[in-house]
Amino acid sequence: MTIPFKEFFKEELTIGEIQSALEKGDITAKELTMYYMFRIAHFDQDGPKLNSILEINPDAIFIAEALDHERASKGARGPLHGIPILLKDNIETNDKMHTSAGAIALENYNSNEDAFLVKKLREAGAVILGKTNMTELANGMSYEMWAGYSSRGGQVLNPYGDANLYVGGSSSGSAVAAAANFTVLSVGTETDASILSPAITNSVVGVKPTVGLLSRRGIIPFTYSQDTAGPMARTVTDAAILLGTLAGVDELEPATHKSAGRLVSDYTEYLDRNGLRNAKIGVYNRAHDEFYASAEFDESLFKDVVRTLKDEGAIVNEAIDIPSFNREWSWAVSLYELKASLDHFLSKLPPHIPVHSISELIAFNKNIGERALKYGQNKLENRESLTNTLRNPDYLNAKLEDIYFSQEQGIDFTLKKYDLDAILFPSYIGSTICAKAGYPSIAMPAGFMKCGRPFGVTFAGTAYSEGRLIKLAYAYEQATKHRRKPNL
Repeated sequence: MTIPFKEFFKEELTIGEIQSALEKGDITAKELTMYYMFRIAHFDQDGPKLNSILEINPDAIFIAEALDHERASKGARGPLHGIPILLKDNIETNDKMHTSAGAIALENYNSNEDAFLVKKLREAGAVILGKTNMTELANGMSYEMWAGYSSRGGQVLNPYGDANLYVGGSSSGSAVAAAANFTVLSVGTETDASILSPAITNSVVGVKPTVGLLSRRGIIPFTYSQDTAGPMARTVTDAAILLGTLAGVDELEPATHKSAGRLVSDYTEYLDRNGLRNAKIGVYNRAHDEFYASAEFDESLFKDVVRTLKDEGAIVNEAIDIPSFNREWSWAVSLYELKASLDHFLSKLPPHIPVHSISELIAFNKNIGERALKYGQNKLENRESLTNTLRNPDYLNAKLEDIYFSQEQGIDFTLKKYDLDAILFPSYIGSTICAKAGYPSIAMPAGFMKCGRPFGVTFAGTAYSEGRLIKLAYAYEQATKHRRKPNL
């Protein structure tokens, strides 16, 4: 059966184009929601079977109809009124959908409360369309697990290539859904590279905000120190609109309290076509040699990025160094905090859920090993015996060192020493130092390699510099227009 959707739906649509059509009455939010369901049915669950979607909200069409009625009777709430959005499957929703982080043990978990950011989306008039597949437990299961795989949902595929093309993790489903036009916007989460990596490998815009810009309450945790959610979209403009909605102080989330008075409700004010003019950008060229020989890097495309920055009037410094970048970072923070944070989350689950600790989760997975342990669970097993009181000296020292070497001897040191507005990294190699600092980054499409794989770059800055980074990213996007839709 083929549904005769309007010609309007044949191209990738931006929020601005959709809102204009909704206001004119050319389309409805209901039609829009149905269109994305159609694409999910034909290209995600059939056809190329990209497998980016775990669940569809059974109330999505009803919600869209109600928002259409509200628009007609009262007017639109704002730019997200009637806009379908997909959420990564570790973000809780108080509806008929489950929140499992891709784990079979949690496949019947229904939260009795929306995550803080979901409440904000609903208040803004968004249509929560469904949940996206992800690397199981945000890559907390196994060192051997492929990015984009979960035992509950299977393997997410990259829409730009064959089944072996890297899809990025762990917000792979959110990135692919945006890239393949299964939604207008999606929300991912990041601990280290989990937004930036899939954004770059799927040619979409990914914003990893300052930790604390938006609330993590209602997100299945990986770490206390580094976790954050963030927008994934096809354009910088749409990502900026979503970021402004997600940002906010949550009285029950201590990480957000420092954001009081520093929040921006509308990041579109930073969308300046001339935003690169006189911007001071440092280009980081001193990663390990292995990176430059890897499939992540394309020297010609990266040189094109630098050339564009200069052509657009940026003051570019290609001789910067970040003192701590190549140090041997400790991973004790993620090691111990996953144990503590996941145990805490599991302990509060309802009685009918079969696991309430990491030990019980490990045992549950062993009992259904054929379904749950395709790649094993050695990451979980390595954490099982650790204390969950976060008093271990290795953990405490690592946490302090992470902050000092990523901030004072890392991003902030470099910005100050070279008098920079931002740092440009090839691909997502800056993700670790930015994650440990809790600082923002924006991943941007930067062309395609000869093999067809998308290439991208990351703009990074100090805490709460999202506006400045959006300004640079938007100007770069407008100057290049590198993104192209995949051929499905």
